Amino acid sequence: MGNEVLRALVDSNRLRASDLSLFQDCSLVNTGRSGIFVSPSGLLERTGSVGISFIIWMACGLLSLLGALAYAELGTMNTSSGAEYAYFMDAFGGPPAFLFSWVSTLVLKPSQMAIICLSFAKYAVEPFVSECEPPTSLVKLVAVISIVMILAVNCYSVNLATNVQNIFTAAKLVAIAIIVGGGAYKLILGNEFYTIRLKPISTQELLSIITATRPVSPDEPNFASSTATLGNIATAFYTGLWAYDGWNNLNYVTEEIKNPSKNLPLSIIIGIPLVTLCYALVNVSYLAVMSVSEMADSEAVAVTFGNRLLGPLAWLMPLAVTISTFGSANGTLFSLIAVAMVLYGTIDSLIDFFSFTAWIFYGGAMLALIVMRRTKPHAPRPYKVPIIIPYVVLLVSTYLVVAPIVDKPQWEYLYATAFIFGGLLVYVPFVKWGYSLPFMDKITVFLQMVLEVVPTSTTFEY
Repeated sequence: MGNEVLRALVDSNRLRASDLSLFQDCSLVNTGRSGIFVSPSGLLERTGSVGISFIIWMACGLLSLLGALAYAELGTMNTSSGAEYAYFMDAFGGPPAFLFSWVSTLVLKPSQMAIICLSFAKYAVEPFVSECEPPTSLVKLVAVISIVMILAVNCYSVNLATNVQNIFTAAKLVAIAIIVGGGAYKLILGNEFYTIRLKPISTQELLSIITATRPVSPDEPNFASSTATLGNIATAFYTGLWAYDGWNNLNYVTEEIKNPSKNLPLSIIIGIPLVTLCYALVNVSYLAVMSVSEMADSEAVAVTFGNRLLGPLAWLMPLAVTISTFGSANGTLFSLIAVAMVLYGTIDSLIDFFSFTAWIFYGGAMLALIVMRRTKPHAPRPYKVPIIIPYVVLLVSTYLVVAPIVDKPQWEYLYATAFIFGGLLVYVPFVKWGYSLPFMDKITVFLQMVLEVVPTSTTFEY
């Protein structure tokens, strides 16, 4: 009886999110991970070419758009929040759905937070050590402190955390506006460091550049300076796609969207092209102010941009970026595992680790859509994407997962694969067979009381 009364009181006081309007939907689609302040230099370094890097930036935007449109069909077909978990459950059953939850909780979310906090630390420390690169230990220490601060803010007040998120999201827009405005100003005055020179190039030459089958000269401009291999192209996509990550945000709150069959695809069609255009302008602005070598060598490219252009106001750039990245981390709170990743990883290695793992499941979602077109042909689909789109995204995701392993294997890929399938060691005894350790119920009840956790209103079956 007591449990029934408690549940009734909890249900009557449960917080419910308001319906999301089209404008709010577009805002959610546009919430990237502040990767535009980190990714450009890494992407340029991996491609060795301004031309190829611009193509990849645009291709990342297009891939995100296609993936989001495919997710729109999944989201309008199954309107329960949960995204990939719900889709895998519908298409494949319990084990793949559990593995996604397992990996998302213990790998994807913590690695996201670790990358963002390392980016925050890099920009926070950079202005104070302009004569040389900041010590790695100092950057990691600041990153760990930022995780502790975010944890404290969220423990103290959810409302305070929400206000911090809103304010710091605005800082990202301010930083981007400064970069684009400064780049436009510099283009009007003229750029003494680098002039974009396009020359005709044949299909055969372009293919040879992409596959690195001919020698290249460092003096050749744009496309011809590329040193990219198929593996480097894939990892360059990892770097670029990190900046676009968040294109599937709306599928986690589908239940809260007003008229999802209309607003979900519409917000995607509006939001992602705007982000792509914005990122293209930011990259043009970087190159208008910096030389290619400066941009490729800089680990905090926005700080270098500010130092070259803003003079005594150069401090505005690291301030805006640190505020922005702190806000991004505030929305991705998985602290304990993230601390371990901060201590033992770098930004580039963690981006590779995250992207490799994430695109396994993004590809899995495309496969789920294709499977349900066959197994559930008559299921209601308020929005139906052309079937070629999930096939294209599945093909690209397969390339993004396989190419780096074949061309440039790293331990991170092995760790990610082992961790994914290691989830079966938890699923089989504890979920499928229902084995329960004697002390787990007591720990669960204790943590619910200490953390004031609201019991779920719906029980999910794996």
